[in-house]
Amino acid sequence: MIEKDYKRTKWACYLGFVTQAIVANFTPLLFIDFHREYDIPIARLALIPAVFYVVQLFTDFLCAKFKNLNYRRSIIISEIASAFGLIGLTFLPALFSDPLVGILISVCIYAVGSGLIEVLCSPIIEACPFPNKGSMMSMLHSFYCWGAAGVILGSTLFFTLFGLDNWRILACLWAIIPLYNIMNFATCPIEPIVEGSEGMSMMQLLSSRTFWPFLILMIAAGASESTMAQWASAFAEASLGVDKAVGDLAGPCGFALCMGLGRLWYGKRGQHLDLSSYMTTAGVICFAAYLVAALSSVPIIAFIGCMVSGLAVAIMWPGSISLTSKSIPGGGTALFALLALGGDAGGTLGPSLAGLAIGSCANSIQSGLLAASLFPLLLVVSLLFIQSVRSKQH
Repeated sequence: MIEKDYKRTKWACYLGFVTQAIVANFTPLLFIDFHREYDIPIARLALIPAVFYVVQLFTDFLCAKFKNLNYRRSIIISEIASAFGLIGLTFLPALFSDPLVGILISVCIYAVGSGLIEVLCSPIIEACPFPNKGSMMSMLHSFYCWGAAGVILGSTLFFTLFGLDNWRILACLWAIIPLYNIMNFATCPIEPIVEGSEGMSMMQLLSSRTFWPFLILMIAAGASESTMAQWASAFAEASLGVDKAVGDLAGPCGFALCMGLGRLWYGKRGQHLDLSSYMTTAGVICFAAYLVAALSSVPIIAFIGCMVSGLAVAIMWPGSISLTSKSIPGGGTALFALLALGGDAGGTLGPSLAGLAIGSCANSIQSGLLAASLFPLLLVVSLLFIQSVRSKQH
């Protein structure tokens, strides 16, 4: 009997998360060029991230409805959709009288791919016979961070060398990664997430009191991560007094690198740690980092708080998935889909709450971060509740 090479599965999923990072972070870098080339008002360009996250949420929801997804076929579709969405950006805008329509069609296509990647890569890794599933999940999610940093740095370098006008070439170059990964997913071993069972349905999970604390945990994790990630550039510009290019590198790129380092460290060293206790400590540190970023009157100290929050949130999303899958082992595809839905919901709720606070406090970004500090606090409370329930059961 030929031994299965699960390292190929691991690297296919790593590249899957890199793909997700590309489609999530590349198009926002083009907003100024879209405004200049297609004469699209800046305010209307806000539709691009909104449509991306709505379609991704809808994809998560549909995956939760279907218990019998073919993992191999679906993950291959995710790579095809991601590649064709990126390539579509290069020609679809020219086919419509309103170029934004063509851009949004492309966004919808690659958002479906991103949603499928988010739902499927985690259970594919979870189903592999790897030891130390929590460490492996953290390592997997670190590749989103490396992908995000890579697409920002790589695109900035490309635009510096060849000019922003050549962005269509770069879109096609980024599309090579998901196109290459189709072959990886077509040939690597993929195991069923629930042996001999279809897994729980979405309604079974939603009617289970055991599941809800984990869903709240996932919402808090998504909000804690996304709020700082989305406001990091503006925060760097405002607190450090730098221009947008430097703000993008110091803010989102620096935050992604810190988050990636945190996930890499846990992936390498975390097998001997209690995941729940580690996440609780990380939540407390994240809460403190948000407060430092929001309340410090010294700009560089406030910015350090922003970066420390990146290290602290690193374990939250992958750790929440690992804790939940261990506590509800028969959850199946619906479990991972609902967790992705919860994380994305938090990723929408957190930045939105921060935006409302900023708007009501004379455009003070620090006020928005102070409001968003509620989310790492919610994560800590959720973890303490889960731990107390566990202690009563034993």
